[in-house]
Amino acid sequence: MIQPASEGDFTFAADAPFVLEGGGSLRPVTLRYALYGKLSPRRDNVVLVCHALSGSARIADWWADMFGAQGAFDTSRFCFLCSNVIGSCYGSTGPSSVNPLTGCPYGPEFPVVTIADMVRAQARLLDHLGIDRLKVALGGSIGGMQALQWAIDFPDRLEACIGIGSTPLSAMGLALNHLQRQAILNDPEFHGGRYTEQPAAGLAHARAIAMLSYKSAELFTQRYQRKPDRSGEDPYRSFDGRFDAAGYLDHQGEKFISRFDANSYLALSKAMDLFDPGRQYGSEEAAFRRIRARVLLIGISSDWLFPAADVRALAERMSAAGVHCDYSELASDHGHDGFLADPAGLTELLRPVLLDRGKARVLKMC
Repeated sequence: MIQPASEGDFTFAADAPFVLEGGGSLRPVTLRYALYGKLSPRRDNVVLVCHALSGSARIADWWADMFGAQGAFDTSRFCFLCSNVIGSCYGSTGPSSVNPLTGCPYGPEFPVVTIADMVRAQARLLDHLGIDRLKVALGGSIGGMQALQWAIDFPDRLEACIGIGSTPLSAMGLALNHLQRQAILNDPEFHGGRYTEQPAAGLAHARAIAMLSYKSAELFTQRYQRKPDRSGEDPYRSFDGRFDAAGYLDHQGEKFISRFDANSYLALSKAMDLFDPGRQYGSEEAAFRRIRARVLLIGISSDWLFPAADVRALAERMSAAGVHCDYSELASDHGHDGFLADPAGLTELLRPVLLDRGKARVLKMC
């Protein structure tokens, strides 16, 4: 397992609250962060990697294949920084953190956070680390939302932005997130968010719904077809009998409840819903006109949660607003999870920006 060169906690807003976009506030705020590679003496070699919904600051724990000789993440050249977002449960301030006003976990009292809030907190971390400007901000899914928000909100602190499988959520995406949250909220063990043990059934069901949206129908057909589950129960003879596809979803749910917090799932899926680049600036076009970074948007061919056509359309709108924006497409059968499951193909698309910035000839122009 690849280990960070360093990792730590940064705490701020001890004297004055960190005011959130939705009107709430946090005081204090802690961000857990990790660095891979070495900061240059001028601290001008930093790539900010923004994690997806259930990721952590430890990039190599969930994106290990991006490092090494065959990967896009060259630690001999760049320092890769990732911070766990506020609202999560891997070291940063979130619903499972202790509310200093009550001495108990925030739980359901944790305020609504947005992608813009996450990015402003990351900017405070960069200030603390003495990093004035990023070479690249990149991420997939909710991580790509953060990268785009960086380009909009901090145009002078970013050279390049890469968003992978990321757009504002469609109505279908909003509906799927709603169902996931309802699965958690309706679990009898949820107790209004003041649980002492995980609402396991609800969180597992939420994860199963999410996994359906992360994968493609083609992949499910290739892997599972109509094969009975390996548990041995005959689905034609027992209600307990499952097909292999159901066994996969149940297994993913069971794994997830041991590593993620239900209230954090609610907070981060809500933040995903609220991503709207134009909301703070009057219009999407006005927001895009702020961008000074080169932008690369990558669609995933089989993604139906963030369809490649929607990513391309976003790239076209950014180009029309004057952004230097390129679009490329990752060919993958893995659906939305393609950015995690097909590192070799993704590396080929990232290398022109990460390793040979300015050479965009291999990309399809908008």
